[in-house]
Amino acid sequence: MYSLVFKIAISLLKARLKQTVVAAVGVTFSIMMFITLLSFMTGLNDLLDGLILNRTPHVRLFKEIRPNSVQPIELSKENGGYNFIHSIRSSNSRKEIYNSAAIIRAIKNDKRVIGVAPKIMAPVFFNDGAIEITGNMNGIDVEAETNLFHFQDYVVEGSYNDLKNIGNSIILGTGLAQKLMVNIGDVVVVTTSQGEQFSLKTVGKFQSGLADLDKVQSFASISTVQKLLGKGNEYITDIQVKLYDLNLAPGVSKEYAETFKTDAEDIQTANAQFETGSSVRSIISYAVGITLLVVAGFGIYNILNMMIFEKMDSIAILKATGFSGKDVKSIFLLIALIIGVSGGAMGLILGLLLSYGIDQIPFHAMAIPSVTTYPINYSLIFYLIAGVFSVITTYFAGFFPARKAGKIDPVVIIRGK
Repeated sequence: MYSLVFKIAISLLKARLKQTVVAAVGVTFSIMMFITLLSFMTGLNDLLDGLILNRTPHVRLFKEIRPNSVQPIELSKENGGYNFIHSIRSSNSRKEIYNSAAIIRAIKNDKRVIGVAPKIMAPVFFNDGAIEITGNMNGIDVEAETNLFHFQDYVVEGSYNDLKNIGNSIILGTGLAQKLMVNIGDVVVVTTSQGEQFSLKTVGKFQSGLADLDKVQSFASISTVQKLLGKGNEYITDIQVKLYDLNLAPGVSKEYAETFKTDAEDIQTANAQFETGSSVRSIISYAVGITLLVVAGFGIYNILNMMIFEKMDSIAILKATGFSGKDVKSIFLLIALIIGVSGGAMGLILGLLLSYGIDQIPFHAMAIPSVTTYPINYSLIFYLIAGVFSVITTYFAGFFPARKAGKIDPVVIIRGK
């Protein structure tokens, strides 16, 4: 019986071949654009997030400069009134994290942690003749920075390894190097906030993709920056932590702040606007793709309605010869599913091919040196969602016309003829 139902469904499809092809093409186009749109938009999200998230620790420990919480006048027991103090100045407490070596060891033993990268952030001046250009110097552990934050991907000229192999060396942001008119091998003169001047050899250029940062930032080894600032080997201003699970960052941040008596910031707080943008773009992509599939479903619904109207005689004959209403309903549901499955399968293939084609298109941006083609995300979940949704859409598109066909009274149709 099932083979007979299938043969009848195929015969009806062939009788309306042009309309069948149109309906299948509608599903194919919808699935293809759903796959391509989501692959491209999520690939773009990953690219944009990577510009920030790859360079941002999940948890950052540091010492915030704050005004004194207790003023000397408040310690006086003789004054029993209220004290109103204006223009409170920050305390002269150090910017460094106290006992940083022990803190780093403790964090490395935390099973939630992938790795730790110590860092020193120091404001400096770059001397260009008589002109002083404001900048920031980052003292980094080159190996840790490379392993955790892909430092090597952003060094567009020179070698990042030279930073640890060559003493008194520096890597400049591309914008800063352009301001100073410096090339690899040139010497730059740096003035610290204490007025000390040092000569450093340029061994590379760094490009983060954020132009404003590249105009002021530079990198040197931790030991070099400690020497510039006249500090000891344990002088560290930041401890950067990367976790296995990014979602744990807010809780871990609070825990570390309380345990180590430092200030702490998690990645969600530092980049809230970035996560919001990615979520909105993803929602828009899914909404557009699902809309395309629903529109294709209405196309199938209309075609099946027209087919039922034109095949009233055939349906009446089928029911008069012993086919039940359930059998007739199964025939038209099968027609809808054949259209949906065949069109959906072709859409998945074409979506993959179109995504691959976009992935091969050259894309060169000065702000993103590590990217050479348009970003595409080939996540399997997109194909599963598209395939399942195409079947569900076409099933419901065929359900109501099929139910209508199953309720047709053959006596009424034949008497009318």
